[in-house]
Amino acid sequence: MRFIPLVFIILPLYAQNVGIDSHIDTAQRVLIDHADLTQRSTVGHVDIPRLREGGVNAPFFALWVPTYYKGSEAVRRTLDLRDAMQGLFDAHPEQIALALTAADVERITGSGKIAAILAIEGGHQIDDDLAVLRIYYRLGIRAMTLTHFRNTDWADSSTDKPAHNGLTDFGKQVVREMNRLGMIVDISHVSDKTFSDVLAVTSKPVIASHSSCRAISDVPRNMTDDMIRALGKNGGVIGINFGEGFLNPKDGELLKKAIDSISYHEPSLTGKALDAYAADETHRDMKPQPAFATLDDAVAHIDHAVKLAGIDHVGIGSDFDGISSPPKGLEDISKMPALKAALRKKGYSEPDISKIFGGNTLRVLREVTGK
Repeated sequence: MRFIPLVFIILPLYAQNVGIDSHIDTAQRVLIDHADLTQRSTVGHVDIPRLREGGVNAPFFALWVPTYYKGSEAVRRTLDLRDAMQGLFDAHPEQIALALTAADVERITGSGKIAAILAIEGGHQIDDDLAVLRIYYRLGIRAMTLTHFRNTDWADSSTDKPAHNGLTDFGKQVVREMNRLGMIVDISHVSDKTFSDVLAVTSKPVIASHSSCRAISDVPRNMTDDMIRALGKNGGVIGINFGEGFLNPKDGELLKKAIDSISYHEPSLTGKALDAYAADETHRDMKPQPAFATLDDAVAHIDHAVKLAGIDHVGIGSDFDGISSPPKGLEDISKMPALKAALRKKGYSEPDISKIFGGNTLRVLREVTGK
């Protein structure tokens, strides 16, 4: 019998177990705090040891820029985040690598490494310029959330007063150009009208990278039942957000009050002074607060979304490192096995769990990038 090296037996097993979280904010910690993600940390929610422990080997790293970064400042900050992530890739090529396609994800995870997919979290980061969007694509970014906390000049946000009645003509151009390039359109954070406009324009599946169910926790960032059904018909995926206000209605009421009470101060700063302001704000906002949400709430949202959209259209988008108070039982990304166990107890099969924890989002990445 001809000897077959063990590696050829192991690689397909890795490829069958791709674990995806479609939204983590860990790039902020890399840029602001120079976090060494190769070391297990007592702060934050994500690092490479905890990714491995949680079975998440293909996370989407969000390059999030607050909306008070305007114009070229937003572009500069995006490039700084991209550079910080490149530093991680260059320093530790044996542990983590950039993935541009689903095939890359399978190849990189098959070698035992973490496959990093990069995303932009806010359409203001393109500075109303499709050329900037194309440059981001060339830099390896494969998804973009169309808005964040405030409206862009071309799309309405779920947490701002409507200004455009959804997407403007330029906003529709953005969606079409993302389709053409092979970038995933992410509708988390957008208004309900922007969502419907996106589905009317897009030729490819879209994702809600980190949203949950409004029927359970009535916050504007969550999706209505009709939206979740429509996302399923589009072929897309909703990644369930673990933020306490998104999961538990008691926390949701507190979140709505907090959003309503915000007087959105926009600092008249640039460069390093603006970056220092953003660092201080990030550290303040990430301090843990008392919360009601639990692992069971996350299970309830997953189950509700599956019943509406079908098993092929639900995933995980934890928002780890972007939320201050994760649910009890899901304190960081290493606790994902507990969520899988809870879904098994509820009757979900192993193939269904594999779809929720990676397979569905990997399918969308393949359909959008074409590889």
